[in-house]
Amino acid sequence: MAVNRSLSSRSFWVTIVGGMLTGMGNGSVFGAAMMCLVGRGSFGNWGGNGGLSYNPYTFTGFVDWCMILFGVAYVVILVISMTRHGALEAKAGS
Repeated sequence: MAVNRSLSSRSFWVTIVGGMLTGMGNGSVFGAAMMCLVGRGSFGNWGGNGGLSYNPYTFTGFVDWCMILFGVAYVVILVISMTRHGALEAKAGS
């Protein structure tokens, strides 16, 4: 017997992996643009190794957190769009 699952539940892992990859790619472009615009600016430490890579008060940590936040935001956008698309698809099917 076939179970009619929602579109967002069928595409769970695709949404998470695709959303994080796309969002983090956009976050890295944002970080590169910021680096070109302000340089190291007021970041006293580059923070390129170990735990400093994720400390938002270092330059690398700030860029890494931008990438993570962009990834999470893109996943949220994809979940909302998949849920709404699934609702429209279900309405059209009935």
